[in-house]
Amino acid sequence: MTPERIRQWHRLFGITLTDVFRATPWRVELEKERALQSQLLDVVIIEQTAEEPTGSLPSGTLPDGLEGLRAHNLLTYKSQHEALDAWALDELIGHYVNYRKLLSRGAPWPPEADFQLYAVATRFPQGLAAQVTLIPTAWPGMFDVLWGTHPVRLIVLSAIDRHPRNAAWELFSIQQDRIRHGAQHDPWRHPGTRELLQELYLIYVLEEPSMAYTMDEFIREAHQNLL
Repeated sequence: MTPERIRQWHRLFGITLTDVFRATPWRVELEKERALQSQLLDVVIIEQTAEEPTGSLPSGTLPDGLEGLRAHNLLTYKSQHEALDAWALDELIGHYVNYRKLLSRGAPWPPEADFQLYAVATRFPQGLAAQVTLIPTAWPGMFDVLWGTHPVRLIVLSAIDRHPRNAAWELFSIQQDRIRHGAQHDPWRHPGTRELLQELYLIYVLEEPSMAYTMDEFIREAHQNLL
C-alpha cells in the first residue's frame, strides 16, 4: 500500500468528521502541524469560542465514543492498512504535548481537563491488546486505554454498534454491509458530499474489485437522507 493511498484514507476520514461537526459547537481542523518538523496530527476537534458562529447539537447524534468532547480533542486515525500500535499512541502523546505547548505561548498552560485523546482504528489492534489492557466500555467497539498517565479513548470502527448515529464510522469499517448502512443513514450536511462519496467509493473499488455495490447505489443511498 503506497503512502499516497494511506494519505487518501486519512484525508477522507478527516473530511467526513468535518461534515459531522458542521454547524455544531465544535470546529474540525485536519492534519495540523504540531512541531517545527512536519509532524501531522490527523484531526483536532476544537470547541468554538463565543465569537464564532455555532449551531445546536441534538443529544445522542454524535458517533459513539465522541460523547465526552472537551475544549480540545486530539484524534489519530489508522486505516485498515495500518496498525494502531504502541508507537502510534506514543506519537499521539507527543502531538498532545506539542499542541499544549503551542496553546500556552504567551499565556498560562491550559489545564489537562481541557483535553481528550482519541485513537480510531479500522481493525482491532491485536498487537496493542497483547501489550496493554484495553478496558471495555458500555459501547461495542469502544475501549479506554491508560497510556502512561494519559487516558485514551480507543474506537474500533469494524466493531461499533450498527446504528444511524455511527454512519460516519461505518463508512470506514471496510465491511460492505456496514458501508451500505452508513451510506444510507449518514445525514450529509455539505452540498459537496457527492465528490467525497465518489472518491471514497473509488478507493474501495481499487482495493476490493469484487465489491458488490455500484457507485450509483452508493451515492443514491447516501443522498436519500438529504431528501
